Amino acid sequence: MADRVGMGVVGAGSIGIRAALMHLSQDDVQDRVYLAAVCDPVPGRAESAAAEYGVKAAYVGYEDLLADPNVDAVTLCSPIGLHYEQGMMALEAGKHIHFNKTMTTRVCEADDIINTAKAKGLKVVASPGMMLMPGYQRMRRAILEGKLGTLAWAAAGASIGGGHINEPIRQHGDVLRNIDPTWYFRRPGGGPQYDVTVYALHNLTGVVGPAKRVTALSGLVVPVREFKGKQIECDMDDNTLLLLDFGDNFFAFVYGTVTGLVGDWAQPDIFGTEGAIVKGKLGEMGFVREGDHEPHVLGVHAQMGENHVFEDMMQLVDMIREGKSTIATPEHARHVIDIIESGYRAAETGVIQDLTTTFDALSLDSLAN
Repeated sequence: MADRVGMGVVGAGSIGIRAALMHLSQDDVQDRVYLAAVCDPVPGRAESAAAEYGVKAAYVGYEDLLADPNVDAVTLCSPIGLHYEQGMMALEAGKHIHFNKTMTTRVCEADDIINTAKAKGLKVVASPGMMLMPGYQRMRRAILEGKLGTLAWAAAGASIGGGHINEPIRQHGDVLRNIDPTWYFRRPGGGPQYDVTVYALHNLTGVVGPAKRVTALSGLVVPVREFKGKQIECDMDDNTLLLLDFGDNFFAFVYGTVTGLVGDWAQPDIFGTEGAIVKGKLGEMGFVREGDHEPHVLGVHAQMGENHVFEDMMQLVDMIREGKSTIATPEHARHVIDIIESGYRAAETGVIQDLTTTFDALSLDSLAN
């Protein structure tokens, strides 16, 4: 078994603080992982984060973090549009990677990450590992056991709203909690598809399996936003409706919108000829049970925000230290990227797009009871 994993946190923004720094600084994980370094291009932010969370080293430059011999792995908490470049740099430097969602913005980029990691013998975990949650595993079990009969249609999605503008962690004046959200509304990695619909797509495809085709409508509803008196010119679509074909005449409506929800946030409602999963229940049977948790979300972590991201990071730690496998695979993430990228292409061209990727959905014998 390997020694403790030295984690480098790339970006001390909202997710870097809430998911990586806050969780990985807790006493109960120090026997397996420690905060080796943090970097952020905003002057003073990495140093402030290191002082507050006990990080061994702080850097302005990403290259400097990658050169740190104490860094065994990185968690990319940077804007999504940077993930591919930064991921390839990490692999070339011999570092394992945890990608915050979304892993990349294009399938060809995901291919490069997966192939390079395999060639170099490096581990990659891609958030969001939603199928690590027992409730979603039980949903898949119900479908594989035929509880819904023949699947007919499904719906899932999420909206971006004003969440990133109004996050409390962005409202203060100090360098660590005055985080500009502009990138969420700009190309190439902004918009609700890469930010929040990614959860709905991981949930849906994790439960029912990979999709085959997609078509879509997409556009921009709010072209200008405001943050602390600053005008943000938005150029990324904020209103996208996808229609997925899973084969055998089973279709799904998936959305990433500027506002509004149908059903629960990111949770799939699935309808079959003999039953339906609606709001997390099949009839009177709920899929989430008291005491459910992901493998590492115990103790103080269960009470903290972004603990699903912490779980994904700990999946990587276990892979490095113990050679374990994980459900949160880059192949699943690549398939979701394929749906999003192909959806935008379908909306632009008006032509249904065939998906070129797939992944291995969980088998019946691997699922929670």
